[in-house]
Amino acid sequence: MRQVIVHEFGGPEVLTIVDTPDPTPGPGELRVQFTSIGMNHAELMGRRGVYKLSTGDPPFTPGLEGGGVVDALGDGVDESWHGQRVTLLPDTPRLANGRGGAYRSHYVCKPDEVIAVPDAVPDEQRGALWLSHFTAWGGLVWLLGKLGITLRGKHIALPAASSAVALAAAQVVRHHGGTAIGLTTSPDKHDALADAYDRLVVTHRDGELQPFHRELKSVTDGAGVDAFFDPVAAGDYLNTEIRALADGGVVIVYGLLGTPGPVDVTPLIRKRAAIHGYVNDHVFGGDGTLAGCRHVLAGFAQGHYSQRVAQTFPLVDVQDAHRVMERGGHIGKLVLLP
Repeated sequence: MRQVIVHEFGGPEVLTIVDTPDPTPGPGELRVQFTSIGMNHAELMGRRGVYKLSTGDPPFTPGLEGGGVVDALGDGVDESWHGQRVTLLPDTPRLANGRGGAYRSHYVCKPDEVIAVPDAVPDEQRGALWLSHFTAWGGLVWLLGKLGITLRGKHIALPAASSAVALAAAQVVRHHGGTAIGLTTSPDKHDALADAYDRLVVTHRDGELQPFHRELKSVTDGAGVDAFFDPVAAGDYLNTEIRALADGGVVIVYGLLGTPGPVDVTPLIRKRAAIHGYVNDHVFGGDGTLAGCRHVLAGFAQGHYSQRVAQTFPLVDVQDAHRVMERGGHIGKLVLLP
C-alpha cells in the first residue's frame, strides 16, 4: 500500500509518501483499491494544523473522500461485494471513526461504510463526489428544507464560483428549480464559468472588492438574493452579501476562506434575515447521510449532475497537487490517482 503521512504540520513538503504492506481486511470488513481520491481545502488546512477536528495531531493521513473497487473480503462478508465499484460514505474517513484519511492506495472498512457507484461515474471521479455534491445537497436542500425554504423559484448566490462545491451547488439549484448566480473574484474566469450558472457576477476589480450587491439587486429585479451558499463570508464581503439579501433571506456559511473583519448585522433585523453555519457533520449520524448519497448518485446516473475535474495527479505527486490547489487558479475538482 502507498500512503501519505504527515509527521508534522507545515507546507506541502511535509506530505510524505510511504510504502507499507497491503492491509488485510478482518472479519466483517472489506478492502477497497482506490481508483481516485478527491482533494479539498480542508486537507490543506489540516496539513497546516488549523483543522485538527479533521486530523488530530501528527502523524496522520489526510483525505476526506475516496473510491474504487472492492478487491478483498474478510470472513463473513458476502461474496457479492467482490469487484463492486464503490465510494466511501462521506462520514467514513473521519477522525471519530478511527479509519484515518483517504490519501492511500487501499482502504479497509466495513460494508456499511461504502456505497455502490453507478456506471455513469468514471473511475477518476468515483472518489471525488461527496465534498462537492453532498455538501451542496446538505446545505441547499437538507438545511434550507429544515428552515422551511425550497429552491424552486429562488435566487441562490454561489461565491467561489470556480470551486467544485459551487459548481456542484449550481447543478443542485438548477435541478430543484432555482436560479444559480455565480460569484467570482476573477474577471479572467468569467467566460470559462458562464455556462455553469444562470448569471455570473464579478465581485472584485484589480483585486479590490466592488459593491456587488448592486448588481445582485439588478439581476433579481430588485428583490435581492434568497440565499448565499458561501465558503468566503467574512468582513466586508459578508457585509456586502447582507446588503444583497432579500426579505427573509439567509447566508449559509460552509467554509473559512474569508478574511475575518467587523460585520454589521443590523440589516438582518430589518430584513428578517439570518446567517447559518453548515458542515456535513450536521447531516451525519441520521437518515440524512444515505438520503443525500442516494440523491447525488441518482443525479449522476440520470445525467443531472456531473463532476468538473480540473486536473489529476498521481498520488506520488501529492506535494505538487497541494501547491496547485493553494494557488487557486483551477476551475473544478483536483483529483489524486493512486
